[in-house]
Amino acid sequence: MRVFRVNNIFYSLQGEGRNTGRAAVFIRFAGCNLRCSFCDTEFNTYREMSGEDILATIGNYPSRFVVLTGGEPTLQVDEAFVDLLHQQGYEVAMESNGTRPAPQNLDWLTVSPKEGGKWDKNNDNCRQPDEIKIVFDDEINPEEIIAHSSFLIAPLLYLQPCDTGDAERNRVITQACVDYIKAHPRWRLSLQTHKLIDIE
Repeated sequence: MRVFRVNNIFYSLQGEGRNTGRAAVFIRFAGCNLRCSFCDTEFNTYREMSGEDILATIGNYPSRFVVLTGGEPTLQVDEAFVDLLHQQGYEVAMESNGTRPAPQNLDWLTVSPKEGGKWDKNNDNCRQPDEIKIVFDDEINPEEIIAHSSFLIAPLLYLQPCDTGDAERNRVITQACVDYIKAHPRWRLSLQTHKLIDIE
């Protein structure tokens, strides 16, 4: 029986991107292949769970919308696990850094490219994302980031101001993000609404 390393399972509202505001069961997988300075997740601790253990846990919540996140979920999640969730009537979304192929049978894929991440523009087997969400600060160029990725055909492009933990710095970054979107209107603003209303 396959065992997954799960950091946490919790029930909340999706706080970011196109699905903002939807009630969702979050399955946070342990481990990541990147080490981003702004990461706000402790994903190195975990408990081992089988697919059946996970189903038993998420079955306690009324929403049939599941978000696979991390860490980096593609290190563990495959199409068989997504099929298992589908068989129980779940709609399955994933949040990934885009450095590894995601299961083709996902219902929704959010890719959040990070500095230092690598994308294979020649990989025809890559599951193209439904949205790209870039964590924005005033030192990056989102257009340059996606120009070096294979995700140019994503229909939705989001910029999310980086939460540095410093209120004044956050204000500067948010204003720079707004200004960037006004100058590059194919991008949309994504705010971490779960932080704004103080929920998990």
